[in-house]
Amino acid sequence: MKEYQRCAEEMLRFIEASPSCFHVVENIRRKLIEEGFSELAETEVWELSFGKGYFVTRNDSSLIAFRLPDKAEPSGFHIIASHSDSPTFKVKEKPELRVEERYVRLNTEKYGGMILSTWMDRPLSVAGRVAVKAGNNKILTKLVNIDKDLLVIPNVAIHMNRDINKGVEYNPQVDMMPLFAECDEGQEDGILLREVAATVGVNPEDILGQDLFLYVRDKGRILGEGGAFVLSPRLDDLQCVYASVKAFVESSPAEYMNVCAVFDNEEVGSGTRQGANSTFLADTLERVGESMGADRSRFLGWIAESFLISADNAHAVHPNHPEKADPTNRPYLNGGIVIKYHGSQKYTTDAVSAAKMRQICAESTVPVQTYANRSDVAGGSTLGNISTAHVSVSSVDIGLPQLAMHSAVETAGVKDTEYAVRAFSTFYSE
Repeated sequence: MKEYQRCAEEMLRFIEASPSCFHVVENIRRKLIEEGFSELAETEVWELSFGKGYFVTRNDSSLIAFRLPDKAEPSGFHIIASHSDSPTFKVKEKPELRVEERYVRLNTEKYGGMILSTWMDRPLSVAGRVAVKAGNNKILTKLVNIDKDLLVIPNVAIHMNRDINKGVEYNPQVDMMPLFAECDEGQEDGILLREVAATVGVNPEDILGQDLFLYVRDKGRILGEGGAFVLSPRLDDLQCVYASVKAFVESSPAEYMNVCAVFDNEEVGSGTRQGANSTFLADTLERVGESMGADRSRFLGWIAESFLISADNAHAVHPNHPEKADPTNRPYLNGGIVIKYHGSQKYTTDAVSAAKMRQICAESTVPVQTYANRSDVAGGSTLGNISTAHVSVSSVDIGLPQLAMHSAVETAGVKDTEYAVRAFSTFYSE
């Protein structure tokens, strides 16, 4: 098996094991501990040693890991940032909706911008976390994954909506409620709560809070003639998360302090205490500097010499709608890393940071593509410009090319994950 195929299959296993942002971070946490990294707590004083690796989490859904070089005079930080969340449906409080005493639906709301129709007629389930009471008035969090086909959002038959193929506007409160259960006579509310409690091994009354989301049960797979493509839920942005973590743990820093940041809530603007628009990255880097005995001037010198790769997937040219892409900046699946540009700086790439990324890719023998929005189409945003508003470092926005971004399942090239691992490893080894 070729290396890019092995890499793609390992990524798919990581995605399957990560049905929510909380599972993403827990899986990274376990990997880092296996690799000898030490876990830190924001509530404690940090005592760091050169040549060692560490990580810290926030809200169970964001994580920043770093490895210090052996030398006592590092040049700065080498940072790769990606995000743990993907568009989905969040389960509301008091979620059960009864229909004519025959059906039970779950009351949900949109999380992020999603292609609603792609969630219909698929097996779905629920994952996330719950907060449970423990002794001495303490609260503990537990991961939840109801690992079975639990829900479906059924379409309306074409016989009842003859115009459905002419385009439909879906109402999230009406059309997108998932079917959950039958109504049994005398059945009390709290079916989902009891299911969740049984899954995590607690009593329903011990659950004091919940962050629960729907997820697609479809498993990722390699498809296409010759196995050219990857089809999977949550490729945006777990493809970049996987590549950055793999490169991070397999690389040893030389001149720089290596940092791997995975933020939550990118899909809803990053404006949370665990998002890129928080102080999480700035706090962590400052504490690293403090623990290493750097004064303010020395620390700011490190920041000035640092570099950030903001890694969030990019739109490939669509085979059915090539006219949707920019006339000259046209990324394709399996075409390599995509450098993203935006005149109004929704992407942070400039001439110098693009040149830096091209050098990294050239050294890694990784192909490079470019992306820009059509000038008459509004694009999305990502982590780079948000992060650099708090930590002012030179930054480039890149991604891996994919189709159907924000669909329930998305398509990418089988080679591109390995390209990213190679380039990120070169960056981390400088």
